[in-house]
Amino acid sequence: MRIEQNFINNEFVGTTANDLIQVYNPANGEIVAQVPLASSEETIHAVTCAAEAQRKWRKLTSIERGNYLQRLADALLVRQAEIGAILAKESGKSLEDATNETVYASEITRYHAEWARRIEGEIIPSDTPNENLLLQREPIGVVAALIPFNFPVYTLLRKIAPALITGNTVIVRPSNNTPCSAFAIAKAIQDAGIPKGVVNILAMTHATAELLCTHPKVGMITLTGSVGAGRKVLEYSQVNIAKSSLELGGKTPAIVEADADLEKAAKEIVASRTSNCGQLCTAVERVYVHEDIYDEFVGLLRQNMINRSFGNRIENPDFMGPLINENARLNIHQMVERAIDDGASLEVGGFIPEGPGHFYPPTLLTNCRQDMEIVQEEIFGPVLPVLKYSTAEEALALANDHQFGLSSVIYTENYRTAMKVANEIEAGEVYINRTPSDPYQGYHAGWKRSGLGGDDGKHGMLEFTQTRLVVLKY
Repeated sequence: MRIEQNFINNEFVGTTANDLIQVYNPANGEIVAQVPLASSEETIHAVTCAAEAQRKWRKLTSIERGNYLQRLADALLVRQAEIGAILAKESGKSLEDATNETVYASEITRYHAEWARRIEGEIIPSDTPNENLLLQREPIGVVAALIPFNFPVYTLLRKIAPALITGNTVIVRPSNNTPCSAFAIAKAIQDAGIPKGVVNILAMTHATAELLCTHPKVGMITLTGSVGAGRKVLEYSQVNIAKSSLELGGKTPAIVEADADLEKAAKEIVASRTSNCGQLCTAVERVYVHEDIYDEFVGLLRQNMINRSFGNRIENPDFMGPLINENARLNIHQMVERAIDDGASLEVGGFIPEGPGHFYPPTLLTNCRQDMEIVQEEIFGPVLPVLKYSTAEEALALANDHQFGLSSVIYTENYRTAMKVANEIEAGEVYINRTPSDPYQGYHAGWKRSGLGGDDGKHGMLEFTQTRLVVLKY
């Protein structure tokens, strides 16, 4: 069994005085590793090291910082097999998917490295003669990055790469469900020669995470997580008025028009809903189907759900894998039971399998209503509620009648309908005739309770900056 160590100031620190948590493989219940929870003293030390390192890191030219990130991207590729193997065990992903996640993490690191020569300010005309207004982009300082369990390798680099290229240093708190891959990434950070204190990775309790986020030297908190976690971060940020960037819950609606390619839409929607066992914030979570094709499309969804087998992906990578833990499985099953009690029809799935692992079958619910919990609350599992509509205007209204606004989908061959939805959907992203995936150069940002700020692209990189106006009289 592995015993991990926290990573502070480019060193793995001892564990003798730390409480240890156990990390389990959700596919079979086996213990993967023991991980030390950072003490308050270690956490404060990490912040001190990060703050000291940031004074030097920010003074490097952006191209020098970019070169470090390029070396980190290379180091991740060298260690992709190692990181992937660790991630597969702690998350239940297939070895192929876990390794590919490391490759994608390398690619987004390289993408942000390429911003080195493109971080721009502005020259603004002044109302005063013989004067220039110079708006500069500057780093914020020390960033606390709170990483989720569902894509812990990719999200970690998605956060730290733009933070580093803009001159910040980072303290990472990985999920306690999947911390081991973060420590494997720390080895790549060492390989790349990233200076001491620039990246620190610590497993923490909630209380220690609060200590980190409320430390006066922490200038920004970036989180991918639940709405509840986002509210906590907003509370923490009030202490020192730290900047917050939050990617929170999602409830992606998919509108399926009568003129859509039904077989393609059904296949892609089920693949989206069952990817990573539905533990994906942009996965399709509710489907609105035109009444003229409702029965046919439900039949296609049902068959695709039936065809989606589940099990241990280390044994068979074509399986849908497990949920992250037993609490997640019980919560999802209880939501399904409440939906059925409230009038929904169970088409397939909806039971807790026997045997080891936190598996839950692909589950399809029809005869759902807009006011049902299963339609209004994020499921974060392989459960798909379906609703019927009469007109595109009605579908758009139903899709917008929601607390979340992260991503959205429409399947149609009518460009007028597609553009109407694209212009009027209340979501940060809309995908036409395909399901969501976050392009590196896009901007992954939610509306409503789905978050503040965002990730990816130019705008995601600029989240990690603040401005200084220089008024130059000459």
